[in-house]
Amino acid sequence: MLTLHYSDTWADPGHQEVPAQWKDIGFVALKDSVYNYTWKVMEEIKPDYIQIGNEINSGFLHPYGHISNNFQQFKELMEAAILAVRKSTGDTDIMIHYAGIEGADWFFNQVNTLDYDIIGLSYYPIWHGKSLDDLKDKMQDLGKSYYKKIIIAETAYPFTLEWNDWTNNIVGMEEQLILPEYPATIEGQRKFITQIKTLTKEVENGIGFCYWGAELIAWKGNQATDASPWENQALFDFNNNALPVLGEFINEE
Repeated sequence: MLTLHYSDTWADPGHQEVPAQWKDIGFVALKDSVYNYTWKVMEEIKPDYIQIGNEINSGFLHPYGHISNNFQQFKELMEAAILAVRKSTGDTDIMIHYAGIEGADWFFNQVNTLDYDIIGLSYYPIWHGKSLDDLKDKMQDLGKSYYKKIIIAETAYPFTLEWNDWTNNIVGMEEQLILPEYPATIEGQRKFITQIKTLTKEVENGIGFCYWGAELIAWKGNQATDASPWENQALFDFNNNALPVLGEFINEE
């Protein structure tokens, strides 16, 4: 699975910046650039799955492709990228990726006319609510409403609230967890992912999940202030040994 951010930096609901090289080229040239870039990536890599943008709740390539302020341009930019994928290969599934479950109905109604295959959702308890039942219900409703396969495109959970470097961790307090079911322990992390895996199988059109930041250990030393804010959610402990949760990624079928 490959995610095209169409940005020089991370793209997420709060950051969808046009790459510097495309910043002042105008909308028509921007569409051509999106098409040509996507085509080149497809020809070189030929992924099984491709995301057109990353967590595009507000659109992408702002301000041109803002979903609320410039919907027609957003749609045309998406269509340019999708066309490049379809013309390059008939085998790659296209994903559209939304962060969270609140507002997902509105968003996927907006993109309903686009030619894509998979609904992708991010789910982090710290940002998207602490009910796995709500997550499952939303996945079920979206998959059935839009006749799409659905996947949890991003998730993660801590195995500890301790630090292994001096960079502030994003998840570091008990109120950010789902308690008492899933404490920030090695077993709590494993149980959380076990349940994520289970619910994706129980959802009618569910096809699986992806873990974000599995490798983000304290890579710069234990006193770095500009390194990993995620080492307590990695899939490796503070000695860089694999955690038991990795066993949940085995496909038993």
